[in-house]
Amino acid sequence: MPEDSAAPRSPHNAGRGSDDSSEDSRLPMPEDTVEILTGRKSSDESGDDSKSGSSAAGGSAIGSMDTIVGRLVIEQGLATDDEVKTAIAKVAGGSDPSDKSLAEILVNKGVITQAQLERLRKQVEAERSGQQIPGYRVLGKLGAGAMAAVFKARQISLDRLVAIKVLPRKFNGNRQFIERFYAEGRAAAQLNHPNIVQAFDVGKAGEFHYFVMEYVDGGTVHDTIVQNKRFDETDAINIAINVAEALEHAHERGLIHRDVKPKNVMITKGGVTKLADLGLARAIDDKDAALAEKGKAYGTPYYISPEQIRGEVNVGPQADIYSLGATLYHMVTGNVPFNGKNPKEVMEKHLKQALVPPDHVNPKLSAGISEVIEMMMAKKVSN
Repeated sequence: MPEDSAAPRSPHNAGRGSDDSSEDSRLPMPEDTVEILTGRKSSDESGDDSKSGSSAAGGSAIGSMDTIVGRLVIEQGLATDDEVKTAIAKVAGGSDPSDKSLAEILVNKGVITQAQLERLRKQVEAERSGQQIPGYRVLGKLGAGAMAAVFKARQISLDRLVAIKVLPRKFNGNRQFIERFYAEGRAAAQLNHPNIVQAFDVGKAGEFHYFVMEYVDGGTVHDTIVQNKRFDETDAINIAINVAEALEHAHERGLIHRDVKPKNVMITKGGVTKLADLGLARAIDDKDAALAEKGKAYGTPYYISPEQIRGEVNVGPQADIYSLGATLYHMVTGNVPFNGKNPKEVMEKHLKQALVPPDHVNPKLSAGISEVIEMMMAKKVSN
């Protein structure tokens, strides 16, 4: 059972893009992804875009896509100025119906290869996406889920890489989705810690709601588990300590994360741990939100705390400690603490079934780490 499947959790958080790419990349892309990437509707709505500038440019057959292609092939040394000018003239002349675009002419003339064209098309899509969010030049898609898409971009003013999470337009009429989207940005903005993915901006451009955050060049703990089955005990402890410090910072500022799990723990190429995704974060003293969510389980079934499953009003920092313990369990054993045929069965086990000690699953573990994990995953909350 995929860890996120059918989980009774925040609808926004279900669609993380960047660190859920190992799973979410297999989900249908948001219907607006083509528009986010290219600044246009899908081809069945807007027709052939290769000559999209024909009516707006005084009859010229050269559209925005051809313009970007021409610049990129020159910048990358794939063609000379003269070769591009000759091809552009041929497009503008329209004498040969087989020459539909600048790119196709360059391929037909042997100036660039088909493989180079495919790479250029991806770059063109990314370039054109910058029209959608002012101040940012989108470089490509990092991931997409059912509820959101995440893009790698460059913030032009500060010349730095960022990640931009975009809420698809189909949710524009859903107030709950939008409120949660902005709540994530506001929650992240309150935190400033080296082990937490930093928030930069949240807003709306045209019909798109977006959230700009720190770009993390690396993978997730989940990725490493998939590749290596489990972590070395010392490495796992160091990562868990960093996440605990990040959570302590959040708790001191009155926030609980409520969705600590391997996919939300990122490791940079330099080895720095980053806690990500505050889509379910909530102020500890927000009684109105707690009452509104009473009786509902928000979290990810494999790592959710018993009090979250019961939908208790007074969910506190201990819930994050439980989820971190479940994450650490997975890291050092290669197994989730409780498994089942469906989310309901998994959550029932969190509530009622005794935990198999980690060192019984992985005999190489020290007794000390096993005791710590068992304490973190105690079913009854203690102060």
